[in-house]
Amino acid sequence: MLHAVIMAGGSGTRFWPASRELKPKQLLALTGERSMIRETVDRLGDLVPADRLLVLTNRNLVGAVREQLPELEATAILGEPCRRDTAPCIGLAAAIAMIDDPDAVLVVMPSDHVIGPDDLYRRTLRKGVELVEQGENRIVTFGIRPLYPAEIYGYIERRNEAAIDLDGISAYRVASFHEKPNATRAAEYLATGRFAWNSGIFVWKARTILDALARFEPAMHAHLTAIAAAYGRPDFDQVFEREFTALEGRSIDYAVMERFDGETFVIDAPFSWDDLGNWPALARLIGTDPQGNAVQGRHLGIDTTGSIIRTDDRHLIVTVGIDDCIVVHTEDATLVARRSHEEQIRKVVAALRERHWTDWL
Repeated sequence: MLHAVIMAGGSGTRFWPASRELKPKQLLALTGERSMIRETVDRLGDLVPADRLLVLTNRNLVGAVREQLPELEATAILGEPCRRDTAPCIGLAAAIAMIDDPDAVLVVMPSDHVIGPDDLYRRTLRKGVELVEQGENRIVTFGIRPLYPAEIYGYIERRNEAAIDLDGISAYRVASFHEKPNATRAAEYLATGRFAWNSGIFVWKARTILDALARFEPAMHAHLTAIAAAYGRPDFDQVFEREFTALEGRSIDYAVMERFDGETFVIDAPFSWDDLGNWPALARLIGTDPQGNAVQGRHLGIDTTGSIIRTDDRHLIVTVGIDDCIVVHTEDATLVARRSHEEQIRKVVAALRERHWTDWL
């Protein structure tokens, strides 16, 4: 059977001050009325029923996630005791899925991407599932056609072979995975026509990923096996904390994808996709006014161009004579920054922590 795994443990520090430790990006409504995690679940539609959906998040966020997803059973939202990257998260989900379904197929996705339209997304995932079920040792990922030589995404290189036609959706065998490149290398990737952005969405059999972790990350696999063995027992929380804290974090790309020697396919995603990684990405999605400003909330701009403004209808932001800025107002904090300094926003959280200004984290 098909199971869905949603990874919801990120902190979204680039979206400070809207994103906080107890309400990070995936719990915010950044592009509409619904939170990003709510949109992620809704997007699945009837592809996966609620009783085969597992959300892994930070332990401190379990209550907030339950409020966002009230239809899920309490056991469907699992709070990790510490951050250990994506491989332990995915491996644990696979081990838990196999408890009642040894033949489980998993579709794995982040909780904070903007994707559409929903029906095309589901159709593409179904084709990925079909591709996985046709082989014994297969992994499917979804590549995004690069729009520009981005330095913030990992890349997937496909083999120089003809596409596999999946009823109008193209799939290719993967040649290799590549880490985030510098600008020069990204431009080279783009010029070849063989590279796609790595969407971070995967389909595989639970057994395939666990077997791979057993081979490539045996210590991690042992800890995850111990956690899964305690699932449903009274001492589960204690075992989870002990074993998960003891393992060494790895990304799934490093732990498995770059080392996997089975069949790996990349589907050329026909749906729109954005990982909404920073405030400028939000401007791309919500659009701009004739002055190039992307605005959410009540704003009066005079001689204001190329800026991103976020507030609410109760708090007016007035800008005069500014260009290329980010202004974000929340109940207890306001950010003003140059768009060209967007990368520095994540340093704000570190600086607040150094000062022990925890009320604003």
